[in-house]
Amino acid sequence: MAQFNLTMPKMGESVHEATIIKWLKNEGDSIELDEPVLEIATDKVDSEIPSPVAGILGKKLFNDGDVIQVGSAIAVIETEGGAGAGVADVAAAPVAAEAVEATVNTAVETAAPAAVAEVGASPSGRFYSPLVKSIAKQENIGIDELETIAGTGKDGRLTKDDIIAYLPNRGKNGAPAVKPQPQAQPQSKPAAQPVNIQAPAVSLQGGDEIIEMDRMGKLIAEHMVMSKHVSPHVTSFVEADVTNIVLWRDRIKKDFEKREGEKITFTPIFIEAVCKAIKDFPMINISVDGTNIIIRKNINIGMATALPNGNLIVPVIKNVDRMNLVGITKAVNDLANRARNNKLTPDDISGGTYTLTNVGSFGNVMGTPIINQPQVAIMAVGAVRKKPAVIETPTGDAIAIRHMMFLSHSYDHRVVNGALGGQFVRRVADYLEQFDFNREF
Repeated sequence: MAQFNLTMPKMGESVHEATIIKWLKNEGDSIELDEPVLEIATDKVDSEIPSPVAGILGKKLFNDGDVIQVGSAIAVIETEGGAGAGVADVAAAPVAAEAVEATVNTAVETAAPAAVAEVGASPSGRFYSPLVKSIAKQENIGIDELETIAGTGKDGRLTKDDIIAYLPNRGKNGAPAVKPQPQAQPQSKPAAQPVNIQAPAVSLQGGDEIIEMDRMGKLIAEHMVMSKHVSPHVTSFVEADVTNIVLWRDRIKKDFEKREGEKITFTPIFIEAVCKAIKDFPMINISVDGTNIIIRKNINIGMATALPNGNLIVPVIKNVDRMNLVGITKAVNDLANRARNNKLTPDDISGGTYTLTNVGSFGNVMGTPIINQPQVAIMAVGAVRKKPAVIETPTGDAIAIRHMMFLSHSYDHRVVNGALGGQFVRRVADYLEQFDFNREF
């Protein structure tokens, strides 16, 4: 039998490790193709890892609760065919395991004080990740207090968001609040410290109802606040005449659906125009890393999608510049459907280099979107409305009823100045206005 290394997959932008929550298969169990083998958790998403091959689980290289680096082998699967990892790959797996184990041990050792260092062996058997232990250390939270905090992760696991949400109300519900140890007074004048911004206290009135944010809502809130702190936002606006697009879509939409089995919306056309403009202005397709600018080679456009529960998620269409309009349409419909049915994978929401959001779908004419970090720009398209507009004709100017739409372009003023930000959104509008009414699909 051949041996195949099951590895920890990439779990999204800036995620370098994941924690094993639970093995779903034991050594010796048979595994079908794409059958889940174990459950893992990161700070962004909980998910299952399926097997890309069919076979038998020969050996687990890690246990429940271990923290694994992305790309490390986590199990050996014995397969019938010749496909899979070679013996040399499998032999290297224990080395990777030892390296990760050393990393985990270091993280636990640095998570003092003593009460927190023993979190892994809590009285209830509850699992605490190294990140949660680290936060507990910084806030002087002991094991007894950690045990009282409600968790929203799988099987009641305490996540980073749970402990952060707990901190502002610490001590108000009877939980012990440990006072920090007094520090020696410095001999010289200390350096200026950053301002600690606190949210205002909220008073309750009769009839008020309190509901807790769900896990995704907490993540979105944290991400939006972080983006505003990281990037100085500037927004430019342009109004575009999209009459040709509206009339073209009305003309072809029935034939398109009959031939392709897909409905065509305005979104793929907007994404195509954004992609063309990015080719003209590649310094919009960048990220900032300290004092370095990373110019992205690929054009991966995220599209903000509303979920049934009211939250938003941003699935990403990879390599848009390599697709035609039909391909973009199929990708848009596929990602939107899977987003609404909670079927997206971590890879579907990672790797974006620019984001488009359609505020017009809610009847809004324009918006000022917040940048989806680590990108440097985002565009909002408003509702398409009929308006009287001045148009140029061979016999002179005239007033006609046209389909008009506002484009709002928010950008990071650290690296995108007003000229570039304004020219980019104007170029997108130009591509939309120059859309060929006689275009074939």
